[in-house]
Amino acid sequence: MRLLRRIASVLRRGRRVDESLFSELEVILIEADVGVTATQKILDSLKRVSMERKFDDSSQIVEVLKESLIDILRADEMVQLKPGLHVILVVGVNGTGKTTSIAKLANYYISEGRRVMLACCDTYRAAAGEQLALWADRLNVYAVIGQNGADSASVAFDAVDAATARGNDLLLIDTAGRQHTRTPLMQQLEKIRRVLGKRLEGAPHEVLLVLDATTGQNAISQAQAFTSQIGVTGIMLTKLDGTAKGGIVIAIADRFKIPICWIGVGEGLQHLEKFAPTQFVNHIFGVRS
Repeated sequence: MRLLRRIASVLRRGRRVDESLFSELEVILIEADVGVTATQKILDSLKRVSMERKFDDSSQIVEVLKESLIDILRADEMVQLKPGLHVILVVGVNGTGKTTSIAKLANYYISEGRRVMLACCDTYRAAAGEQLALWADRLNVYAVIGQNGADSASVAFDAVDAATARGNDLLLIDTAGRQHTRTPLMQQLEKIRRVLGKRLEGAPHEVLLVLDATTGQNAISQAQAFTSQIGVTGIMLTKLDGTAKGGIVIAIADRFKIPICWIGVGEGLQHLEKFAPTQFVNHIFGVRS
């Protein structure tokens, strides 16, 4: 985030609006992981408006830039929880903090009065089920844990049965972390989705992709693969708490037009926030909102 905050210092009162200003902004945005395509779109907009309004002081650009960033970040709204059982399938590559993010999400919805159940469809690692079971115990919710080697789609099917029988209204399904380049594993996710749809109409109602904000542009290729293979409906960004450059938020929103729903800002259960575009942009410019 520190790199993005350099923008505010560049657009200071008294500096002329010229090509050197735009060149410096371009470097900052690209270094902050905004990406070439989104950066060019932002700069083209700034240049056009600057000419139309005859800006001669860089501080005049600030509000235009903020509006441009907010427009990019304002994707379609998050999926709203449906009446009855709402199923959220959580996917992502290894090491993104997926299981911990599910625990944070469960904690959030429990505080909202939801009757939450967890399910672990990672049947490759015994530790995966144990980790989710520990979170379930801490959160005082029921969890369906697949046996090692079991068919992950069958576990998902059983989890819907269990949630229905117990009267839960939210089922969070953890899946095995998988590299987005491994076709068989991605096909397994498609199978889970198909099986869920057969068991409960409309399920999964959300497919949340967990991305590590510190991986920068690599998160773009992950989002591309998961979106094309399984139809991601929302994104959760983890580790957006100081180590990330921050621009990846803008790059993802611009490229995929998928809502960034949640951001992880720490390691605690409470360190999960709904993503708010205006608040995020104001934070870049040091404005409290």
